[in-house]
Amino acid sequence: LHSFIDGYARFAKLPRPQPEEIDWPAFLRALQETAPFNIASAPPTRLAVFDPAQMEQVIINLVKNAKEAGAPPDSIELHVQEHAAGWRLQLLDRGAGMSEEVLRSALLPFYSTKPSGAGLGLTLCREVIEAHGGRISLANRPGGGLAATLWIPAITLD
Repeated sequence: LHSFIDGYARFAKLPRPQPEEIDWPAFLRALQETAPFNIASAPPTRLAVFDPAQMEQVIINLVKNAKEAGAPPDSIELHVQEHAAGWRLQLLDRGAGMSEEVLRSALLPFYSTKPSGAGLGLTLCREVIEAHGGRISLANRPGGGLAATLWIPAITLD
């Protein structure tokens, strides 16, 4: 109960994003130190603008979920590309994937399939991405595994 309440308190107090200019290659290399994944294609060289701490938490959570779903570590890969006036990040894995019921509910608060899960991890990811003006979706991959697709708008600092 204590960890649930702590998790909810952190979720309920999500700070507004503090965007700054981000160099994709440097950001991704640093993130790989914390949450190992493969960079599937050359990252964009154009600077992005987002809150690096919040985006780091999103990617770390998605990598952690992939590992917990049984994805072999070398199957977890991140693609980043410019897409539709923004940035598309796609985290792909070859874990267990999700049932249709879980896919429908996974981004809802307090929904978890884990015995000790609070159901806040993917909800927090959704809240962060939406606070950046973006969206997130989850889909099973052909051949097994999951694709978590994030899109955030490309903005500039004024």
